[in-house]
Amino acid sequence: MAVQTKLPHSFIPTRTFINARVKWVRDPYLDFAVEREKNLKQAISFKDQIISDPSKSLPLSLASLLKPRLDLNITSSKFFNKYPSFFSIFQPSPGLPPRVKLTRQALSIHTEEFSIHTSQTHRYDAVQRLTRLLMLTKSSRLPIYVIEKLKWDMGLPHNFISSLVINFPDYFQVCEIENPNGGKDLALELISWRKELALSELEKRALNEGKSTKHIGFPMFFPKGFDLVKKINDWVEKWQLLPYISPYENGFHLSPNSDQAEKWTVAVLHELLWLMVSKKTDRDNLFWLGEYLGFGSLMIKKALVHHPGIFYLSNKIRTQTVVLRECYRKDFLLEKHPLMGIRYRYIHLLNKVPNPKIMHKPAIALDSTRH
Repeated sequence: MAVQTKLPHSFIPTRTFINARVKWVRDPYLDFAVEREKNLKQAISFKDQIISDPSKSLPLSLASLLKPRLDLNITSSKFFNKYPSFFSIFQPSPGLPPRVKLTRQALSIHTEEFSIHTSQTHRYDAVQRLTRLLMLTKSSRLPIYVIEKLKWDMGLPHNFISSLVINFPDYFQVCEIENPNGGKDLALELISWRKELALSELEKRALNEGKSTKHIGFPMFFPKGFDLVKKINDWVEKWQLLPYISPYENGFHLSPNSDQAEKWTVAVLHELLWLMVSKKTDRDNLFWLGEYLGFGSLMIKKALVHHPGIFYLSNKIRTQTVVLRECYRKDFLLEKHPLMGIRYRYIHLLNKVPNPKIMHKPAIALDSTRH
């Protein structure tokens, strides 16, 4: 099905970035914002598997099979024992293999999380953000395995196809696309272009302030002690004055070595990170998306390296995480999505030392929490 594509812009491609190294300076506050979520994603993945079982528990032998997929550096049993306020290992009866279930506190938070995912407000918000993600791509579609990599950062339910996408047939359809190996991949495709959503966060701000959207500059924030070399700072100031091409418009024709192409690339990455509930994602996710967004990993690397006042690259938790600086003050997320409030409560529970008198009480299994 043909979907309206982005409208092209025409600018004379020029490249003026000076040959100087932009230094990386550690930001301890943003590093902490990343590091405090260590093991959270894995814990929630286990939680979702436990909840999806009718018994609201899993055999330890089955849970151990999930270790490679979750990139754990310890065994599943050690992981569960590390967080006794979140997980509880038990033996159903003598002679039966041990199983793992959630504690009462974890089940309670999950129930609230489930109510958010099923609320009309959140479902509409998730559909809009997923629609915008597809609108950022060249063909308004993405392989489902790529969306799977982003679903945590996007705040999508773990079974988003069956619990969300299928209920919006006027927005999405599942199709087949050819992969680089000549095979076929399942993909999610936009049914039709949503003109009312083709406005970036920066464009909306400019309009709300009664300003023009033609020459939008990016908000920049630098860590304490960071100073750009004067010639780089001069270049950035001139670069900020270049025309702003919306990430929902076509910039694919621009010379990849031009300043204008770099500003469009930054606009796309800025909007993409804004679609994430935590305003950050793994750098590898951006590389995975690059092919479908219209530029390769080299352009993404240049955009991240040249603009440390817009993006911060954290090396914490055994990966590289790209953070949208303007969304944080120190380690505090300024606009907190309801799911982030839930995640912070999960983090608190993971770090909580249980009371020995109550830690062995059985967890409550709630059928209404299955999703």
